[in-house]
Amino acid sequence: GPYLASAVYGFFANGGGICYVIRIGGGTGESDDDKSEAGTARELPAGTDGTEAQLGPYTVRTLPGVTGEITVSVADPEGEDPPQDVFTLVVARDGKVVETYPAVSSKRSKDNVASQVRARSQLIEIREPGRGPAPTRPEAQTVTLRPAGDADGASGPLSAEEYVGDPDRRTGLGALEAIDEVTMVAVPDLMSAYERGDLDLESVVSVQRSLIDHCALMGDRIAILDPPPGLSPRQIKDWRMETTGFDSKFATLYYPWIKVFDPAAGRNAFVPPSGHIAGVWARNDASRGVHKAPANEVIRGAVSLQTQLTKNEHDLLNPIGLNCIRAFPGRGIRVWGARTLAADPAWRYLNVRRLFNYLEESILAGTQWVVFEPNDDALWARIRRTVSAFLVNEWRRGALFGLTPEEAFYVKCDRETNPPESIDAGQVICEIGVAPVKPAEFVVFRLSQLTGGTGAVDE
Repeated sequence: GPYLASAVYGFFANGGGICYVIRIGGGTGESDDDKSEAGTARELPAGTDGTEAQLGPYTVRTLPGVTGEITVSVADPEGEDPPQDVFTLVVARDGKVVETYPAVSSKRSKDNVASQVRARSQLIEIREPGRGPAPTRPEAQTVTLRPAGDADGASGPLSAEEYVGDPDRRTGLGALEAIDEVTMVAVPDLMSAYERGDLDLESVVSVQRSLIDHCALMGDRIAILDPPPGLSPRQIKDWRMETTGFDSKFATLYYPWIKVFDPAAGRNAFVPPSGHIAGVWARNDASRGVHKAPANEVIRGAVSLQTQLTKNEHDLLNPIGLNCIRAFPGRGIRVWGARTLAADPAWRYLNVRRLFNYLEESILAGTQWVVFEPNDDALWARIRRTVSAFLVNEWRRGALFGLTPEEAFYVKCDRETNPPESIDAGQVICEIGVAPVKPAEFVVFRLSQLTGGTGAVDE
């Protein structure tokens, strides 16, 4: 859809490295990997472009990702004796008018039809003839565009179920279950589907809830949610608290939309912030570490905001877990919040949740050697030394709170954590307590390595 390219571009521009792109709707379910020089973009599977038609001297085509039957009509403008170059352009999708451009002009001016469509349309683009005088106004007519795939019924309006997908067929969110490297997930084109009319707000909330459920199921990644476009601070508060009511330590929400330059269209446009935010997270991880909150960071490529937030509006939204994006004179456009959507104070801060994700994954990977070893006191001592050495390094990097390692963490792996019934079940259990930098309190999780070669974490 229209926002995917901008999101991926923003991810790489802000410091992202590897990006997995999952296509939904009209695909075969087969996977295909593509790599770019700036980073790595892997797409599962590739998409299709739309068809095009002539509208007088203009070439009209559907934007990539648009589904359904699109009709574009030229009509006379309202009023008496309109200028000869002025006309009305009407765009309908499956028989329903979704975009209207009154009093556009064939002249090369601010009302130029190609410029107006380029700046506002979510469905089509119009190309003028090459060099030469301005084209004449097209006659009243209607052209029909059928995006590729419609002829054989391969594509149509997207549904919430297509976003959720199927893990067995590697579609939708289900395709990401097979990729362990994923640490953050965003669906920027969800808002494109909403703007096109594929999904209503109820379906948008359903997809976002499924995204959160996916992240909670996997336990190693965070959802970056986008709000609907054009909401005021009061409206986004109602959206957050009344419409969605999300309560999850595996989800974040950023507001408002940002304006960026679209190199493909040659114009500035408002886009959902999730792709750029994911890049900011990646840059913060590389430069400071996951323990540092990814806030007070510049969003590269952002030139404006859909809503300019005041301090009072920020103070209204931040306590409900809504991460604001604000513009500061002389300092640029910055992420000004780092909270999850969790009601539990222990998981209020995004850096705490992501730190635990990192610690859990690292310790599980670093203790794979214990599988099939004799489950006795000698093994437990080796586990304590291995985990303690790792956590001491994290403490020295500033990831853990405390003046000494003893204040920052504890590691317990002995006869108390491994009673006879656990040993008989083929388990070795190590209890680890960690004091994250913020908040300054212990959050305990229990790590176990199973004889079958799998690991588990209980929090």
